[in-house]
Amino acid sequence: MTKRARRTFTKEFKEQIVQLHLSGKPRSEIIKEYELTASSFDKWVRQHKTSGSFEEKDNRTPEQEELIRLRKENQRLMMENDIFKASRADNGTKVDVIRNNRHKYSISAMCAVLQLPRSTYYYEAEIRDNQDDELTDLIVKIFKDSRNIYGQRKIKKELQKQGWTVSRRRIGRIMKEQGLVSKYTVAQFKPRKSTVNESEIGNVLNREFNQDQELKVIVSDLTYVRVKQNWYYICVLVDLYNREIIGYSAGPNKNAELVQRAFSTVKYNLNRLELFHTDRGSEFKNKLIDQALETFGIARSLSEKGTPYDNAVAEATFKTIKTEFVSGRVFDSQQELDLELFDYVNWFNNIRIHGSLDYLTPKEFKEKQLVGTNTTV
Repeated sequence: MTKRARRTFTKEFKEQIVQLHLSGKPRSEIIKEYELTASSFDKWVRQHKTSGSFEEKDNRTPEQEELIRLRKENQRLMMENDIFKASRADNGTKVDVIRNNRHKYSISAMCAVLQLPRSTYYYEAEIRDNQDDELTDLIVKIFKDSRNIYGQRKIKKELQKQGWTVSRRRIGRIMKEQGLVSKYTVAQFKPRKSTVNESEIGNVLNREFNQDQELKVIVSDLTYVRVKQNWYYICVLVDLYNREIIGYSAGPNKNAELVQRAFSTVKYNLNRLELFHTDRGSEFKNKLIDQALETFGIARSLSEKGTPYDNAVAEATFKTIKTEFVSGRVFDSQQELDLELFDYVNWFNNIRIHGSLDYLTPKEFKEKQLVGTNTTV
């Protein structure tokens, strides 16, 4: 098993996480979605509140050092206790014996003979007697964790990951009983296209949407969202290899600067990009963008006029963004939009499963492909 690399976090990332918390996003969701430890999250929030700095030297006091020592001691005692429990006989077998003989002997007597706490027995027995309730709770949780997006098919995949084999019919029945309705049942508004880019550049991509190399082909598109009484715009850059959003931006103007800022957020070396494909929106035709692409050796590709399928992946991605992120929302400010978009992109890349990726996240798909490549070498 490959040892997981230790993660490092920038000051900007920590600040964004704290701002998410201050904006009202629940602590448990942030920790889960960004794969953080509770101690790290709490520490960042505390540091932001007390000193505004994330440097250890700016925040530690003698009292905090003592608290850390006490917490470590408490964790050690809890670990020893867990090891002691694990050395006992299997509780599941004991519970089965008691349940099968409770018509002959008292539960208290059997618990005493088997040295099983009655509270443990009642807890385990209740779980087994309420499998339907557990499944219902799990389906509700999966649906809520998906931000009210997943339907029967994706919920079934998530249940399979957790060891449950459940039919889509049963899932649908439970969803109906619980009033769980996916956002995808809501009709979407389709805006008009902007002016056309008359460039002679052709469709180099030629609808080859399935790429076997990371960062080889990047596609892009724009959509709009309401900020108070005004329309703002969102631009994303999508890697055809694993449908990962590698760059994004938002702002009040639908122009080339918005596209440039999306490129500025890409965490990868831009020299690795080979082809940039978009539709013929005028915002993608700009001398500065052309110079930047030329600097990094990135070739250009444009959809043919009147053929939106030439940019189908970007169109599909924005349909997803409109449904899951934009629909029915009005943001109070550019700052709120930026923060929420940062959070959504992280969820889209690292948590949301994609049907086109065999129900893996973009992150999981990439990791799986890397494992397969290393195995065949």
